[in-house]
Amino acid sequence: MDVMDSQTDNVNGSQQLILKQIEDSALVVANRKDLYFKKGDDPLSYANTSDYFYFIMSGKIKIYQIDLTSAKEQILYLLAYGDMFDVVSLLDKQPNDYLSEVLEDAHIIQVPLRDVEAMILEDARFRQYFYTYLAQQLKSMEALAVSLSFYDVYQRVLQLFARFTEVIDGKSRLKVIDNLNHEDLASMIGTVRKVLNRSLQRLKHDGIIDISRKKIHIKNFQKLLEQLNV
Repeated sequence: MDVMDSQTDNVNGSQQLILKQIEDSALVVANRKDLYFKKGDDPLSYANTSDYFYFIMSGKIKIYQIDLTSAKEQILYLLAYGDMFDVVSLLDKQPNDYLSEVLEDAHIIQVPLRDVEAMILEDARFRQYFYTYLAQQLKSMEALAVSLSFYDVYQRVLQLFARFTEVIDGKSRLKVIDNLNHEDLASMIGTVRKVLNRSLQRLKHDGIIDISRKKIHIKNFQKLLEQLNV
């Protein structure tokens, strides 16, 4: 799944239709298993990505890695409604070695890989959805690599907020990441909470964001975009 692009896309009508189609598919209905996880659970400890594919129907799940030497965490994907897991295992038939944690109570549909492969071959709409999602995943990992290599923490925070901001009727708001704790926000951009907090305070001082009740609000999205181009 894609933490930097696909998870940040609005859940649009096409997504909803595809997910409704997934739920109504004869293959899925016959062989699906509904899994429910509580905050703090490790869903991958129950998952078998060598035989099954997973559709996220609600909640938030982080997929991450930890450097055992420094104990530093890097979030690779932040899964929410409309995301799929694990696309790579589906394609290369190899198990993954990711870690996972539920950030908000989650509902996941488990489907045998063979059924998803059949849907890709037989259903043109699902096939387009799947390959578009795969392209977004690849782009997100490219963006993450470039960001970590070439930009300082302040710029990475700006990029993160720009990617997860939606504008409706002229009003800007963060989606998906708005209520994440600062440790998780830091691990999404390859830093630590103390360094992230300095950037957040700078953004607050500049009138770009506001922080209340542990939630981040976008006050001036246009100024945020201007700072990205400085």
